[in-house]
Amino acid sequence: MEISAEIKDIINEFLIDEFELEEDQLVADALLKEDLDIESLDFVDIAVIVEKEFGFKVVSEEMVNIRTLNDLYAYVQKKVSEK
Repeated sequence: MEISAEIKDIINEFLIDEFELEEDQLVADALLKEDLDIESLDFVDIAVIVEKEFGFKVVSEEMVNIRTLNDLYAYVQKKVSEK
């Protein structure tokens, strides 16, 4: 599945703003916890922001499988496509 540049841009922008990450850290295969230091509790914030930005309900059971930045992009793309 092709991931839109708009989705990547929105996600990258809020990761930079919310978690004080640098743009060069945001590579597709970056591990959210290990490489980007995003804690388990931070996933709640990510879910809230994703819901607000993209207009769908995040299912916590589905978030469990998101390990890399690309997983997050793909999850959002899939949900947006289903709307």
